[in-house]
Amino acid sequence: MTGLHDILLRHVGEGSAPGAVGLVARGDRVEVEAVGSTGVDGTCPMARDSIFRIASITKPITAAAVMMLVEDGRIVLDDPVERWLPELASPVVVRTPKSPVDDVVPAARPITVSDLLTFRAGYGFPSDFSLPAVGLLFSELRQGPPQPQHVVAPDEWMAALSRIPLLHQPGDAWLYNTCSDIQGVLIARVSGLPLTEFLAERLFEPLGMADTGFEVPAGELDRFTAYYRTDPAGGLELVDAPDGQWSSAPAFPSGAGGLVSTVDDWHSFARMLLAEGTVGGRSLLSPASVRRMTTDHLTRSQRDAGVLFLEGQGWGFGGSVDVEDVDPWNVVGRYGWVGGTGTAAHITASTGMVTILLTQLELAGPTPPAVMRDFWRYAAGGWSGPSHDCE
Repeated sequence: MTGLHDILLRHVGEGSAPGAVGLVARGDRVEVEAVGSTGVDGTCPMARDSIFRIASITKPITAAAVMMLVEDGRIVLDDPVERWLPELASPVVVRTPKSPVDDVVPAARPITVSDLLTFRAGYGFPSDFSLPAVGLLFSELRQGPPQPQHVVAPDEWMAALSRIPLLHQPGDAWLYNTCSDIQGVLIARVSGLPLTEFLAERLFEPLGMADTGFEVPAGELDRFTAYYRTDPAGGLELVDAPDGQWSSAPAFPSGAGGLVSTVDDWHSFARMLLAEGTVGGRSLLSPASVRRMTTDHLTRSQRDAGVLFLEGQGWGFGGSVDVEDVDPWNVVGRYGWVGGTGTAAHITASTGMVTILLTQLELAGPTPPAVMRDFWRYAAGGWSGPSHDCE
């Protein structure tokens, strides 16, 4: 047994996730461990190719797709998005964040592509979820725990979004989540392809991400993990079974958190970013685009206001960027994110390291749980690769 195996096994069992898969890699040295089982009944052992709901580690993939359209010359970062998203042509903003939703003023300027990528468009979650305008994101858009079959189709979703006021003026504040879903709609409208098709054609197929998508085919459901949350008594409550919400295509493919994937699929995406956008000699993104994705774009005050989610980190396109050494695993420039279904994925360009953790236990809040922190601590603690070839 390796150190990684022991770290994961410590967090698997009664009251915890029934299983987990972890990957730590640097260059060709890759350590992967799968522990536990895919469900609480223990009948199906967790495996390296088990499929998970990856939740918000969907966001970097969506941002990469937006940057592909920028490189195609179809959009420009400073472009107002109203050309493709006319529902956002005349946004209004609540007078103050605490104002009633009908106490609004016009937006001072249009929302741009860059605003969406940096999460500064004015839509999304602040640290205070009780604000009136934030409540509409839950009630009108069903922005919350991932239930893809409960969300309306993109055009209807955008119509509902247009009736919700911005919480802040465009460019003023970092707000979590909603902008990635808007990016997904933008990709589809600019490209003329459904988001599912664009991602498959431009990213998943070139990268060999055969198990990544917005649904799990019937023939692969035996590899799909069950998804749980902790119940009030400390046990596990089933949120979604393998034949549940992801067993058929959703009306709204969520660019914020709708993908399923495997540890090796996300590793393929990570390696492309570390290779400055190339895979097998083919360029999917330019080095400049990868740098923009993995560079912090926030001001200090914007980072401070988002501390509930960011914990002192900044934000690039689709993921956080470490800007200081807050914890042992933080390295300035480390890029990635955490998913509410118990997932995490990061790259560190300066060291070539990739860390990916997939579990199936819902996070209780924005703070990463102990299993993630122990996993990151292990990866940061002088890891030099496995003693045998794990690939």
